[in-house]
Amino acid sequence: MSILFSNVYVYDDSSESGMFGPTDVLVSGERITAIGSDARGRFDEIGADTNAGTGDGISKASAGQTHRVIDGRSRHLLVPGLINAHFHSPANHMKGSMPSLPLELFMLFESPADAELTPTPREAYLRTMLAALEMLRTGTTTVQDDAFLMPHPTPEIIDAVMQAYADAGIRASVALDQPELPEGEKLPYLRASARGELAAALDAPAPLDAAGLLEAYAYLLDRWHGAENGRLTAAVSISAPQRVSPEYFAALDDLSRLHSIPLFAHMLETKAQRTLITEQPRFAGRSLVRYTAHLGLLNERTNVIHAVWVDDADLEAVAGAGSTIAHNPVSNLRLGSGVAPYRRMRELGIPVALGVDEAVCDDSVNLWGVVKTAGLVHNVSGLDSNQWPTAAEVLDSLWRGGAAALLRSDDLGAVEEGRIADLALLDLHSSAFTPFNDLRGQLVYCEQGGSVRLTMVGGRVVFENGTITTIDETALLDEARDLFAHKLPVIERARQAARPLVAPYQAMVRRAAAADVGMNRWIGQS
Repeated sequence: MSILFSNVYVYDDSSESGMFGPTDVLVSGERITAIGSDARGRFDEIGADTNAGTGDGISKASAGQTHRVIDGRSRHLLVPGLINAHFHSPANHMKGSMPSLPLELFMLFESPADAELTPTPREAYLRTMLAALEMLRTGTTTVQDDAFLMPHPTPEIIDAVMQAYADAGIRASVALDQPELPEGEKLPYLRASARGELAAALDAPAPLDAAGLLEAYAYLLDRWHGAENGRLTAAVSISAPQRVSPEYFAALDDLSRLHSIPLFAHMLETKAQRTLITEQPRFAGRSLVRYTAHLGLLNERTNVIHAVWVDDADLEAVAGAGSTIAHNPVSNLRLGSGVAPYRRMRELGIPVALGVDEAVCDDSVNLWGVVKTAGLVHNVSGLDSNQWPTAAEVLDSLWRGGAAALLRSDDLGAVEEGRIADLALLDLHSSAFTPFNDLRGQLVYCEQGGSVRLTMVGGRVVFENGTITTIDETALLDEARDLFAHKLPVIERARQAARPLVAPYQAMVRRAAAADVGMNRWIGQS
């Protein structure tokens, strides 16, 4: 496949204007092979060779052929494909269904325990596909899916998730986000006063032990890592340091090192997690970040997810280890978790990536909303205005930070010769860019995904002119709408069954909120 983008502008993070052009960009196979004056000549050479070899007179202007021109008409902009650096696919079918609650309460209703909620492979396929379609339509080409597959991952469900990403045409790195310790080990305050059913629930073992989870990872790695010409890869996930044993954590880090893949770890998302320093003896006065560093398991492959309730010592440890932070500002607002110290992260040189988190606490999988929120929420940090994020910094997090999270800084996140052709083509004559004032500012504050005219993953056009090219989207949406409508009563019944836990969990959250942890990440308090 050879595609020439003709007369397009190209996003350039090193230039004052943020772009250059109009120019030509040649994509051959899965990579960008030429930008500028050489692109058309090389394209014509490929076309001559192609036609000579096949004798069928392939038209260079025909969509769907192996040799094609896409004319930008000097009004379209090529940007790197957006990178959703943190996501959970299993809740895609529940967007808009939950009130805003603190994370610890939210999780009681997000994935309640009920045997009837165990998904069929088709359900897992459809809910994953729902997100993939929304991402491709809005220019996201890569997702890191920290998939919590309840009650535990099986080969059939892993296959369903990965096949959805394969069929959609998106680039995906997928981990199995499963706790390995009982509930009482993960949370502060609850165990001391727990009696009866609550005590039993806190001591109940996880649905699958470490050995079983490692078997699931062996299957994921053997069956799917590197599939679709490398477009699908595995990652590993501890979920969070307080949710796993040091031994299981170390085993996953070994897999991460062996396969050179990211390790996902939620850390200090909420204030309750900060109180674990004193409320869980095994942390011996260390925060979750410093506990991880103490174990020797904080490194350049670690994605530290959220990092809201971190202090300087935590961030210095992250910076020293070369880890990346996945920032999820919309989710952090939806769940009342707080505002992460974005400026301090950047001052320390930590790569910061952007993530949706999940459709049930972002209520969409449109990364542009995260981009805008990242550009706005830190303005209420109390810092001087010259320390608020610039549009250029937010876009750097979106692209360069996202590539760092994937351990793909040399391949993704920029429109440059030699890089993988994960691209989005935006119409500069759309409302978001009319009148045209400042590219970076309008990308961050104005664009909502409606300007995306084409999405390309690995040199393949997967969305164009309002249509997903890889599947029958209408049929899939019809099926998903009908299937998940029938699941709503089951979901509601399971949520009602979880209500007896609200009072003790609410007491825990309120006790943590009142604790003095030496910092405040909430706003609007007197």
